[in-house]
Amino acid sequence: MNMTSEREVYVHIQLPGSHEPVPAALLKIETLPSGTNIGRFRYGNRYLQRPNAIELDPFVLPLGEEVHAFTTFNGLPGAVRDAAPDAWGRRVIEHRLEKTQADLHEIDYLLNGPQDGAGYLSFSATRELKPSRRSFNRTHQLSDLVKAAEDIEEGKRVPEYLLDQLEPGTSMGGARPKATLEDDNRLWIGKFPEKKDSFNIQRVEFSTLELAKRSGIATPATRLQAVGGQDVLMIARFDREYSPKGYFRFGLVSALTLLRGDEDYLNRERWSYPLLADELRRWSAQPTQDAKELYRRMVFNAAITNNDDHPRNHALLRNEDGWCLAPAYDLIPSPAVSIERRDLAMQIGRYGRTASIYNLVSEAQRFGLSDADARQMIKEIVAVVEKWRDVFEEGGVSLDDIEKIAPAFLPQCFFSEQSVEAV
Repeated sequence: MNMTSEREVYVHIQLPGSHEPVPAALLKIETLPSGTNIGRFRYGNRYLQRPNAIELDPFVLPLGEEVHAFTTFNGLPGAVRDAAPDAWGRRVIEHRLEKTQADLHEIDYLLNGPQDGAGYLSFSATRELKPSRRSFNRTHQLSDLVKAAEDIEEGKRVPEYLLDQLEPGTSMGGARPKATLEDDNRLWIGKFPEKKDSFNIQRVEFSTLELAKRSGIATPATRLQAVGGQDVLMIARFDREYSPKGYFRFGLVSALTLLRGDEDYLNRERWSYPLLADELRRWSAQPTQDAKELYRRMVFNAAITNNDDHPRNHALLRNEDGWCLAPAYDLIPSPAVSIERRDLAMQIGRYGRTASIYNLVSEAQRFGLSDADARQMIKEIVAVVEKWRDVFEEGGVSLDDIEKIAPAFLPQCFFSEQSVEAV
């Protein structure tokens, strides 16, 4: 006979301008006999009394004594889910605990994730958050970390000390193996190769981020690190800032949380750039600037066929000034096969997800742009992307890999001025 059960976790926050996390809320998740999880989130009274208390989500989780209930994401509020271990982190946790996903509760993933996960939230089983006992990885440990990630992929057992170093859940929404490293008073995410890769994804992503930067898009600092004949892509963590007393942590929420959408590709009716631009007007401390930046990224993704542009690959940062669009990340061209039409993961305009100029311009006003402004921005981005081969050669991408990904860039259907449906 199935029984109702309940688990709970304390949510801690490192407030803007501070170094020490404080308990902010209690999250209880009740599992019904049907298997449905109901999450109940409530801020603590002592936290509410703090003059510098901030809400985790100004619209879904406003400050107050109300109990907020959720059935989405297995009972997790979006802002909490964004701080939970990502797909790779969950694999590391399952490997460490020698359990499968079916054996673990969402709270198990929260409690077994790193205290230095994405954003400014941490989790504990009690009101007291135990201080982290380990220091950050250094670049000289990369060889061991890459080998450990390979062993996890192959189902081999990995020593406990290496599992600790892999730090599950240090970035958003990623399934690729990775770890956090410290170098030159900065934290980096090291993204590792996978044996199933059909090309050198680290060099391609490095070069794509450089191309995005030249297109006027805000990007994090990056570099490539050679490890035993392989490349590790090092991406500066934009949710951290060094200070002599420790790192300041910035809040981080995904666009999926802003859109109140579903992670399932089959239920993506709210996966929409125009809707996200609308939400930026509510969330952002600089909505006009952020809406135009979002439009620039949408055009760039269409121009390079980055069809992995789902809402967990867009995020907002919170610092002492409020929320703003985070730098772009996870930009990878996809050499799609179709010649007649290319789609992105998110809706672009009134013609759905079609990655063509007519669709990019169709709802430009939602981003605060006139048709003329939108076309000028598209023209500027195309002028940069047309030189992508030079940028990728500079980034050390092999000629073979350049040819493999070439179909992704500025396909003829991108320049279409008429809807395929209207032809």
